[in-house]
Amino acid sequence: MNASRALYLALLALLLAAPFVGYPIFLMKVLCFALFACAFNLLIGFTGLLSFGHAMFFGFAAYVSGHAAKVWGLTPELAILSGTVCAAGIGLVTGWLAVRRQGIYFAMVTLALAQMIYFVCVQAPFTYAEDGIQSIPRGKLLGLVDLKDDTTMYYVVMVIFIAAFALIYRIIHSPFGQVLKSIRENEPRALSLGYNVDRYKLLAFVLSGTLAGLAGATKAIAFGLATLTDVGWQMSGEVVLMTLLGGMGTLLGPVLGAAVIVTMQNYLANLGSLVSIVMGATFVVCVLMFRRGIVGEIAHRWGKKA
Repeated sequence: MNASRALYLALLALLLAAPFVGYPIFLMKVLCFALFACAFNLLIGFTGLLSFGHAMFFGFAAYVSGHAAKVWGLTPELAILSGTVCAAGIGLVTGWLAVRRQGIYFAMVTLALAQMIYFVCVQAPFTYAEDGIQSIPRGKLLGLVDLKDDTTMYYVVMVIFIAAFALIYRIIHSPFGQVLKSIRENEPRALSLGYNVDRYKLLAFVLSGTLAGLAGATKAIAFGLATLTDVGWQMSGEVVLMTLLGGMGTLLGPVLGAAVIVTMQNYLANLGSLVSIVMGATFVVCVLMFRRGIVGEIAHRWGKKA
């Protein structure tokens, strides 16, 4: 426990010092996608539900947040809240439909629902189709703190990430989280013990979708952009890759996985389409060498919980 606490304190110190040694824009992107991956991991890693449509929460929340800030003139915190609430609503509706299925059928239902949201975003007038919502203003936090400065915006994104990560940590280590793990390990046994499995899965789905929406809404404000890329099926595939690469079912695994993928996309951009090949090869190597993901394998070998 003391080792884990020391690790988290070290990571906090690293986050605080990061903008002084790194590029704030890049660091914000890492944190947004790390939060997205952590939200997805709450569903697949701790509940055992594989969703192929999580981009619908991430992307639609980005659109709503961008529209709220640019057209409605809301402050950044209200714009982010608007996107997050919309993601929660979509999560409630789609989750109610999806959790009635299991395994590959659940995955296919989420993919189908995500494609429906994608085509809504293509046709809806407020998304501006292929152009997306551009030049989204960052505004002033609480009407006081100007977020035009990248370093200031980074610390706002950092606080959002830490708060969401702490919430996920609390969920996982609560009695509710223990029930989710029991559903993941043996759903019929959890059902026989009297737990309303569908209700727990629905709540986990909504929480995961809400946090994914928070990541997307924050990204839209931080980067001033919301496009169809955010809501496409490729984005759903990327978050699966991030989670599996870092370590499904671990707390820090999705964070590391997101950092690796975003770093590769950023620093190997000159390779063009070859980036996908490099990422695929990296994933294959990690699957062969680290069956539990990078963090999962390290935790297993050290006999500690990451």
